Amino acid sequence: MPLVVFCGLPYSGKSRRAEELRGALAAEGRAVHVVDDAAVLGTEDATVYRDSAREKALRGALRAAVERLLSRHDVVILDSLNYIKGFRYELYCLARAARTPLCLVYCIRPGGLSWGPRVACAADNQGQNVSVSWKPRTEERGRPLAAGSSVLREPQTVDFVVSGRTQADVPKELEQEETKAPDLPALVTPDKSAKRVSSAFYPPELMEALTLRFEAPDSRNRWDRPLFTLVGLEEPLPLAEIRAALFENQAPPPHQSTQSQPLASGSFLHQLDQVTSQVLAGLMEAQKSAVPGDLLKLPGTTEHLQFTRPLTMAELSRLRRQFISYTKMHPNNENLPQLANMFLQYLSQSLH
Repeated sequence: MPLVVFCGLPYSGKSRRAEELRGALAAEGRAVHVVDDAAVLGTEDATVYRDSAREKALRGALRAAVERLLSRHDVVILDSLNYIKGFRYELYCLARAARTPLCLVYCIRPGGLSWGPRVACAADNQGQNVSVSWKPRTEERGRPLAAGSSVLREPQTVDFVVSGRTQADVPKELEQEETKAPDLPALVTPDKSAKRVSSAFYPPELMEALTLRFEAPDSRNRWDRPLFTLVGLEEPLPLAEIRAALFENQAPPPHQSTQSQPLASGSFLHQLDQVTSQVLAGLMEAQKSAVPGDLLKLPGTTEHLQFTRPLTMAELSRLRRQFISYTKMHPNNENLPQLANMFLQYLSQSLH
């Protein structure tokens, strides 16, 4: 079954789109596996993308997880940044080796350079309880909040409610966590029954670095197509087109160099060697009395070879070795009666 790769910067709605696609495919009775950063790391950690070594290890772990789950029976969804085209090519090669289709879903956050979570003005939230959790918010100003959105603290004007408790009821463990990382907002571990949405906080400087490093997908590249581009969360997910790309398209053909050679009967190579030897012996004998322009009839063949010049045994042996090497790569027992004619055609094309 196919592989679905999600691509995009943080806060672009990848996790919600992946959950939406998973729910739609699971409702059809399909087995769906979701691989994301949290599944590999144990928890979502934005600091991984600050360290190139840790990020490289993360990509390797994601690739290994996809390779373990990829098969012809289950759908695998990879929910990560996937911003490096070389890594997307590696995923394409995995799908190609597994002989399963692949598609790419590119999520773009509207607003261009408005990085990071949306910040609610304190004046707009006076008298309201602001929730900080992994659960999706309902609406703000008539529009749903983006994945991973949080609200900056404003103790004088905003009364925090975390998991149904006021700020005064927040346990001391949360306060200790804030003192360790004062530049990150405190996050509360969600209930196991709650749907997972992106919760990692990406500072503006990290968002800028990721934007500079980001290699946008290009549908002209075979590893980036079919490509589906989604802008914001208001645009509906093209489920019909994605289903067609995953379940109606043929899988990309595997590389010939990575495929095992087809099995041939034990007598194939013996007959190949014997037939080509008989043709060479007949050619050496026939050219003794031939003049340029004669058509030579060789043993085992139904066609004729035009004689143009005397041929040495060394030259004919070199052509015979080339023909045997090529035929061994494409063995076919059905061609056994035609081996002599095939070798004669090869000699004719190589000598003229």
